[in-house]
Amino acid sequence: MLFQIVLDFTLIFGVLIFPLMLHKKANVSAIEAIFFDSGRGVIIGFMVILVNIFLGLYDGFGKLAIGQIRARAVLSFLFSIAIIYGVFSGIPLNSSMQNNISIMALVVVMGCMLAVRVLALNILPIKYMRRRILIFGVGKRAHIVGKALKNNDPSIELVGYFAGLQEHDSDISEGKIIPKGETLTEIVKKNQVDEIVVALSERRGGSMPMRELLDCKLKGIKVIDISTHFEQYSGQIRLDTLYAGWLIFSGGFNQGFMRSGIKWLFDMIAAVILLVMALPVMAMTAALISIESSGPIFYRQARVGRNGRVFNVIKFRSMYSDAEKDGTPRWASAGDSRITRVGKFIRKMRIDELPQLFCVLKGDMSLVGPRPERPYFVERLTLEIPYYAVRHSIKPGLTGWAQVRYHYGASVEDTEHKLQYDLYYVKNHSWFLDLVILFETVGVVLTGKGAQ
Repeated sequence: MLFQIVLDFTLIFGVLIFPLMLHKKANVSAIEAIFFDSGRGVIIGFMVILVNIFLGLYDGFGKLAIGQIRARAVLSFLFSIAIIYGVFSGIPLNSSMQNNISIMALVVVMGCMLAVRVLALNILPIKYMRRRILIFGVGKRAHIVGKALKNNDPSIELVGYFAGLQEHDSDISEGKIIPKGETLTEIVKKNQVDEIVVALSERRGGSMPMRELLDCKLKGIKVIDISTHFEQYSGQIRLDTLYAGWLIFSGGFNQGFMRSGIKWLFDMIAAVILLVMALPVMAMTAALISIESSGPIFYRQARVGRNGRVFNVIKFRSMYSDAEKDGTPRWASAGDSRITRVGKFIRKMRIDELPQLFCVLKGDMSLVGPRPERPYFVERLTLEIPYYAVRHSIKPGLTGWAQVRYHYGASVEDTEHKLQYDLYYVKNHSWFLDLVILFETVGVVLTGKGAQ
């Protein structure tokens, strides 16, 4: 991490100062001018690095999924361009030509940094990205972790599985289990393990060698439990590994006045801007809906919001007016015959969601948050899925972490998967995470991914 920070700062500072040193003659006044001009490089460098820290780009490979790294790298690039133009507009160089050349040079460097981050997994030798992980456990939970690591993270090298003292049933093949005879500390040292994921099926009765785990941690080995592992590396809180104690004693779930105030202000400003920009599209959509089929242009439906409060969400009507004439609510599905031709297009491009900006202005919704569900489904899902009600602790949103990480949900199983991402957002929501979600939403809209 330190190497990346120093390298980024050196590149930004160097590309600005080097042309200035070549341009100016070596005299006292020129040295003073160079010293003054270098202040811009320091300001830009620190601001860009600060943005990258908040976006988690210095956390190392494996901390974020590949898609997350690339999305945040692009977001960092956009922020960096804004910072560069802001600094040079506020503190311009003496020569306008010099000013423009410096800006262009910095933009090129930021573009190269973006390319390196986006392509790093393809161009860097595996030894610089590799993390050696030992899974402590051989049961069902250990199998879940091992399968997820192999499927989702190319930087992982799985050392093997170490059985707990009280684990008698194994879900792991014998060849992957480390033979008994050595202590956990000896195995970690021998195999140069970087991280231990505790995934025991049974924790009672002295099944965890606490002293050995502590020794490993004191020697710089990362020791985390299975729930924390999925939270950090998959951006989700897995229901099949979750227990109430972890939710209670782990960090997150911040609902401070400052956080809520900034989010509300951002929602209001962004909703007004988006409504003004979207008015032509909304007017054309309304006309097409009225031409294709009879019935109202807008569709109002009861949804469950923060703290279980029911409110009416407003959307463009994308189905025929008698879509639920039998009175039984049901999810939309692929190739649903109830959806009109106009409705199919506006659902794919998420245009049907635009009227919900009025719900944001009213205060019922936020731009980013868990998607609100109908009361009929909420009653059912609360009974069937553990911790489902946790998602109602914050305002629902037009888009959310689950929407950009998982496809459209049309079953209880899909809802369980999406809830894992919703729980992550509720626990870790921040202004920067909201920006990342909004940025990724643009990609989802442009590709039509997951629409039904």
